[in-house]
Amino acid sequence: GCQPPGLAKKQGIYQRGDRIQGDYVILRNPGRHGLDADETYYRVGYRIYRVDRETREVLDLIGAAAAGLD
Repeated sequence: GCQPPGLAKKQGIYQRGDRIQGDYVILRNPGRHGLDADETYYRVGYRIYRVDRETREVLDLIGAAAAGLD
């Protein structure tokens, strides 16, 4: 849907290039979930993002998290 950018970010919806701020969970063992173990992934709400380790910039939206993920 169409939402103002500020509202989307408050709901944990980020786009490529956004910097994740606020509440997030770092996925400590991404390889266990079929993700590249050398990359950094954050879970924000029910979404998984691949992010730049240094800047927290979103590189990709991976998808929705399954129940019980980290």
